Amino acid sequence: MKFTWMKWGALPVAVLMAGSVAMAQDQPASGSQQPAPAPAATPAPAAPAKPTVAQRKENQQDRIANGVESGQLTAGETAKLEKKEAAINKETAADRAANGGKLTAAEKKQVNQQQNKVSKQIYADKHNANTAHYGNNKVGQRRENQQDRIAQGIKSGQMTAGEAAKAEKQQKGINKQVAADRKANGGTLTASEKKQINKEQNGASKNIYNKKHNAKTQPQAQPKP
Repeated sequence: MKFTWMKWGALPVAVLMAGSVAMAQDQPASGSQQPAPAPAATPAPAAPAKPTVAQRKENQQDRIANGVESGQLTAGETAKLEKKEAAINKETAADRAANGGKLTAAEKKQVNQQQNKVSKQIYADKHNANTAHYGNNKVGQRRENQQDRIAQGIKSGQMTAGEAAKAEKQQKGINKQVAADRKANGGTLTASEKKQINKEQNGASKNIYNKKHNAKTQPQAQPKP
């Protein structure tokens, strides 16, 4: 009987030891490291939003204004560029009027293609051999001053593309006359020619002022939220 009690009394101890061994096998070995969690995936950067039609128009006008101010664009080049911009603006306005103030996807695509062509022309005109040269004289200084005023009007939106085209066409005519007079007089201008040029620039100056202070303005693009 004593042997039987010892036999059954030892059984729980054996079970307890077996359970301890199993638990020990489930625990990590001393000094071992848990595998590091996988790093969170970095989200891909969002693609930049395409500029709206209004933003594209404003960008083109800023580029033209910079070219006028720097002398990279002559009055004749600017007049042609702004004439093209005016045509695009007119077409855009007609499309919006026909569609309740909006542009269809096809119309937006068409406007963008047209602006791409003008963009290439702006770049070409700003990097060709034609630049505005005014000279260190009163006539030249007056010409440069008029160009700076036009550039400021374009950049601020006080002058529409059509108004800028007309103002630059007028300056182109004056520049052409100055060049012809200088060529005929060995590179100089007579007193009467200077007086005539100044009179024409006075008229152009009034036109620039009126265009910058009338009810017509180039709408500025609103930034996207």
